[in-house]
Amino acid sequence: MTKVTLTVNGKTVSRDVEGRTLLVQMLRDDPVGGGLGLTGTHVGCDTSQCGACLVHVNGEAVKSCTMLALEAEGAEVTTIEGMAAPDGTLTRLQQAFQDHHGLQCGFCTPGMVMSAAALLKDNPTPTEAEIRHHLEGNICRCTGYHNIVKAVMAASGQDVTALAAE
Repeated sequence: MTKVTLTVNGKTVSRDVEGRTLLVQMLRDDPVGGGLGLTGTHVGCDTSQCGACLVHVNGEAVKSCTMLALEAEGAEVTTIEGMAAPDGTLTRLQQAFQDHHGLQCGFCTPGMVMSAAALLKDNPTPTEAEIRHHLEGNICRCTGYHNIVKAVMAASGQDVTALAAE
């Protein structure tokens, strides 16, 4: 076991982990077993294909199912639980997902929000095509992506009334 210390959602945490422990496991697992119990980061495929496990590590979007917890030593990690304000107030992006029905079953939503937040940080007013391209690494089996794209555009302050329903 090796001790890993990182800052997760603004709080410094240390855990003893095996060398093979993935960051997603450390984040999700029960605190009694050494994890953090942050189950908003989902495990969908374990192969970096679906994007449900996406978190921010030092400000960059990372699929946590392919990163070892040890690689996050000293890093600042933000999960979906760390996006909203401490009082539970949603970010503009999270509110846009709710307002524009950018979710259905909700399984992909945390990864979609984290991916979209990374896009908006780098490109505050992306086009529809840029949003669709950026979200290619995130799989949603329910929505058809239209309302997700609409939510991201709305969060960026763009008029979404021109987006035709699909």
